[in-house]
Formats: sequence, structure tokens, C-alpha cells
Amino acid sequence: MKGLEKIVAVRDRQFLLRVETSHGSEDYRMYEDLRNEIWDFPDDRLSGARNMMCENVFHEGGSLFIGAFVEPPGGGFAADGKNLVGFCYGFVGVRDKEVGFRDRSNLRFYSQYAGVRKAYQSYGLGIQLKEFQREMVLGILGVSTMICTYDPLTGVNAHRNVRHFGMDVLEYRVATYGEYGGLLNRLDVPTDRFLMSWDLERRAGRGEPAYDLEAALAAPQPIRAGIRRVTGKSFELDLEVVERTDGNVGGDVLLVRVPLDFYRMLQETDVADTDVRRIPVDWRLATREVFLTLFARGYRVIDFRKAKGSVSGNYYVLSRPASPR
Repeated sequence: MKGLEKIVAVRDRQFLLRVETSHGSEDYRMYEDLRNEIWDFPDDRLSGARNMMCENVFHEGGSLFIGAFVEPPGGGFAADGKNLVGFCYGFVGVRDKEVGFRDRSNLRFYSQYAGVRKAYQSYGLGIQLKEFQREMVLGILGVSTMICTYDPLTGVNAHRNVRHFGMDVLEYRVATYGEYGGLLNRLDVPTDRFLMSWDLERRAGRGEPAYDLEAALAAPQPIRAGIRRVTGKSFELDLEVVERTDGNVGGDVLLVRVPLDFYRMLQETDVADTDVRRIPVDWRLATREVFLTLFARGYRVIDFRKAKGSVSGNYYVLSRPASPR
């Protein structure tokens, strides 16, 4: 089958994006090894290597494994664990369980994992992998809707999913995965997630939404944040802290602030001092309350922006349909 791989050049490196079709179960172990290196949470493992092979759409299942392999200094790509620097994985499911697989329009692809080795996270491989995954889901599976979840407090994921790809927020899910630790999560911080939907046939995202960012920044906002100097796990640093919330503010456009770097916040507040340790928990509970309240009032996410200057921060842009006259 043609079109199952492509080479992308980013700055001084080349990467091979490749759909996994191997018939050897051991060839799938590298995906689990990389997953554990990125997330560092062994309890949340992928299937065993043999089961991963069986669930591949090129065998008996409906899953897609895609790897990103770096070209070694001597040239020539090798699709092995040594050169695997990123991957994405997902599977086909159904929206309406009563309809099941009887209607093709009821199918959707659930993208469960997408990760890049830390040393290669500055190469934009996350976006490259998702773009290639989009092509393969449309081309191989003929499915036009992809869903995924992500932590709404992570600005890097919000920028990619909301602003770059134009995904739609379907709902806010509370503590989706229970207790979840590792490098990118913390057991004492609830695993709230946005459930997202991506129309794969809408090639260039949703387009530029029409709103006045400066006016929205000057208006009352649902979350007010300040800066606190704290002693973190590695050094002293300034962190954004929640000062107040108000889910009843009004306006055609509202901005919901989230931390500039939530992953760093999680790691640096992983200390014994309970006041410092609670900072990301406060962000979780505050944004949960605000999003649930605003969604219930009819507001929906239309964009994500990073503002600079005196109001610097990461902001979700929310709007709601105008009331009928």
C-alpha cells in the first residue's frame, strides 16, 4: 500500500513519518518504551506487544501506529527503537452505540497517544505527526472525524488543538482518568480534560475568529491571577496563582486564563510546602468551575491566544451565539 510514509525536514534534521505495518510483535515494543519515557508512568501502559500487533488495522484490528524516526548522522533511516523520537496511536470507534458500525458517518477515530521525546520537542514534530495521522485516518480508514482529550491547563496543547487545528471542544470532563502520575501529571491534581472533535476534512482549521482581543483583555474576566514568588523543587521562581473567580461575568467574548507553563508548574510545586503544592490544584478547581459554568450558560471556545505586555498570559477565547431579537 502506497503513501504510508513521508520525510519531513525541520531545520538541520530530517524525520521519517511512517505507519507501522510489521507482522513481528517485537517491533511494537518500541512504542511502549517511548510512551513510558515520555510520560514516566508505568501503570498506564499500552497493550502487550503481541496485542498491539493484532489490533493494528493491517492485521485484525482498527488501530493505527505512526512513528517519527530521526535520520542518524550517517544518513539513511532505520525504523527502530533507537531512532524513534515520537509516535501517535489511536483506534476507530463509534459515536452512537445503537447505530454501531452500520453507518459509516457514525465512525470516529480516537487519538489516544501523541508524544515526542524531550530532546526533539523543539522541532514541531507534534504537529507533523498529527497532520500525517489526519492524512492516514482519511486515506486508509475513510474516517473524517477524530476525537481526543487533553488537559485544558496545558497551553502548548491548547495552541495546537484549538488555534492551529481548529478543533471543537465538545465537553468538559471531570477527573477523567482518576489518579494519574508521571512526568506530565501528578497524583494529587485531578485529571480533568477537554473532549475535542476535529473535522478532518476542514483542512485549514476554523479560520480567524472575529473578535477584539484588546477589548476582551480590558473587560472583566472570569479568572483573575497574580504572581507569587515561591521556592520550587529546583529553584526560586515566579508562578501565576489564582486570586479570584467569577463565572457570572457577561459579554459577547470572554477570556479564561490558564498558566503559561502548567507542566513546569506541576514539577516545580511538587514540594512539601502545602501552600506551594496547592497552586496547580487551585488552578484545576478554579478553571473547572468557570468552564462548567460558562458552558452551561451557552459559551463555547472559539480560539486560544497568548497575550503579552501587562496582561501577559494564556487565554481561551469564549463566545456565545447572539440572543434573538
